[in-house]
Amino acid sequence: MARAHGRATGTSLPGDELAACAARRFLRAALAEWADPFFADRVVDDGTLLVSELVTNAVVHAGTAVELVCRLDPAESALVLEVTDRHPARALRGDVDPAPGEGGGERGRGLHIVAALADTWGVTYRRDRKTVWCRIPLSGEPEPEVRIPAQMLAPSLPGLPRRVDPDWTARGALTFLAEASDLLAGQLEEDNVASLATQLLVPRLADWCAVWLHPGGAAPRLTHVWHSAEHRIDGLRALLEKAPPAPSERPGAQRYALPGGDGALAVPLIATGRCHGTLLLGAAPGHGLPDGALGLIEDFSRRVALALGTARQYARQAMISTVLQRGLLPPATGRIPGVEHAVVYEPTAGDWVGGDFYDLFPAGDGRWCFALGDVCGSGPEAASLAGIARPVLRLLAREGCGVSDVLDRLNRALADEAATALLAETAAWDGHARFLSLLYGEITPGEPGRGAQVTLASAGHPLPLVLAPDGTVRPAATPQMLLGISDDACYASESFGLAPGDTLLCVTDGVTERRHAGRQFDDDDGLAAALSACTGLGAAGVAERLRKAVHDFDETPPADDLALLVLQAL
Repeated sequence: MARAHGRATGTSLPGDELAACAARRFLRAALAEWADPFFADRVVDDGTLLVSELVTNAVVHAGTAVELVCRLDPAESALVLEVTDRHPARALRGDVDPAPGEGGGERGRGLHIVAALADTWGVTYRRDRKTVWCRIPLSGEPEPEVRIPAQMLAPSLPGLPRRVDPDWTARGALTFLAEASDLLAGQLEEDNVASLATQLLVPRLADWCAVWLHPGGAAPRLTHVWHSAEHRIDGLRALLEKAPPAPSERPGAQRYALPGGDGALAVPLIATGRCHGTLLLGAAPGHGLPDGALGLIEDFSRRVALALGTARQYARQAMISTVLQRGLLPPATGRIPGVEHAVVYEPTAGDWVGGDFYDLFPAGDGRWCFALGDVCGSGPEAASLAGIARPVLRLLAREGCGVSDVLDRLNRALADEAATALLAETAAWDGHARFLSLLYGEITPGEPGRGAQVTLASAGHPLPLVLAPDGTVRPAATPQMLLGISDDACYASESFGLAPGDTLLCVTDGVTERRHAGRQFDDDDGLAAALSACTGLGAAGVAERLRKAVHDFDETPPADDLALLVLQAL
C-alpha cells in the first residue's frame, strides 16, 4: 500500500526476492510523477541502483518486510531514500567481502556501492527497527571516496530520527531526554556510551559531535567523532586531536576554540563531582544550534556523564570479579601415581563470581587430598570465603589432620566467625554467606595395578559416585550437615577401595541442579545414568562427556558454576 504527501512518498515491501524489483518500479513511478525538469539521467540511474541495493541488503540480512520512503528535498537539492527493516539487532553487511568459498556472490558489495554513489548515507537505529538512508544530489557530481565509518556497523547502538522541524526543541525535548536516558542506561562500556551520545545528537542538534574521555590520572582520549557528512569524519578527527580539551570541574557549556579559529560548544561531562569527559558540538557555518537547545544539551550531557560513571563502576567490578575468580583456581596439579584425574571448572558468566572452588594437592606420606566446595551465596563475599577455605584445608591436611578432623575444625571456624559477625551487627557479612557445602577426601594410591584407597566425607554436598568397569554406579558417601551451621557438629568419614578401572566422580550442585522445563539434571538419578554411559572412558573422557551432557540438558547457558573432579584408579 503506497501513501504520498507532497514530494514524499512511501510503500511497504515484502521481505522476499521480489522486493528489489518492486522498489525500483516504485521509485521510477515517483520520479515520473514529480517530473522535475532538473532530474538528470544520473539521478534516476543512481537512485534506481541505490534503492535496489538498500532493499536487497535489508531483505537478505534482516529477513523482514521493509518500508521504503522516497523524498524530494528542494531545499537541499537532493533526493533522499530511506529503507527501514524490523530487525535492529542485525548487523549491517558491507564492511568486508566474503572469504573465498563462503558463497553469496553479491554479499558485502551493496553498502560500498551506496558509499560510492551517495553524497551522504547513514543508519538510524530504534528499538524495533533500523533505517539505512542515503542522499543523492540533484546537481553536480557526488564527492568521491565517501568513507564507511566503523560506528555505522554497530547494531547495538540505537539512534533517533535524523530530521526534525524547527520547533522540535520546544515540543520534543522531554521525549528525547527520556528515550536517551533509556538507551544510555543500557550501555555498560564507556566507549559505547560515547558512541551512542554522538549518534543521538547528530544531526538532530548539531552537524558534528565528538567525545573526549578523561580517565583518572591519564591524558584525555578522543573516543568518538561523528559528522552528518560521514566523509568528513577523518578530517574532523585529525583537527580535534591537535587540541584536546582540559578536564573542567565547572558545569555548564563553554565556548571552545578549534585549531584554525572555528568555534564549538564544549560541555563537561560531570557526575558525582567528577569530570568523566568533554562533549564537543559544532555546526556548519551559518547554521548554529537550534533555539533553546543549550539547556537541552546540558541536560543530555548530565545523563551521558551518569552513564559513563556507571560504565566505569561496572568495569571496576568486573576487574575485581576477575581477580577474585583467579583466586579460586589452585596451582597446576602434578601427576598422581597410579591415578588418572581430570577437572572441569566453568564459572558462570556474569557480573560477579560465585562461590564454587576445587583443589587437588599432595599432603605427604603418599596421600593426595581433594576438595570440591560451594559457598552458600554469591558475589565477593562468597568468593572471599572460598578463597580462604582452600588454603585452610591445605594447611590442616599437611599438618596430618584426618578427613573428619579437617571438617570439624573448619566447621568450628566458620560457625565462630558467623556468630561474631552477627553480634557485631556488621552488614558486610551475612551469616548465610558463611555456610559452606564441602566434599573433602584423601586418596592413597597402592602398588601399580592394585588400585587406591579413598577416605572422604560430604558436608551438605552432592554425593560422590563410583563407576565400576561393568557400568554399575554407586554412591560413595552419606549426607551430613553443611559447614558453618552448628559449632558442635561432628563429621564422620568413610573409607573404601578403588579397584583398577574404578572411577570416582565429584561434582558441585551446578551439575546436579541444572534445570530444564521444571526438571533438574539429577532427577531420577540422572547424574548416575549419565556416568554409567561413560563406561570404558578415561578420566578426561568422563569429564568431557559429563560436561557436554550438562550443557546439552538445556538450551540456555548454565545459571550456576560447574565443577567436576574425576579420579580413576589405574
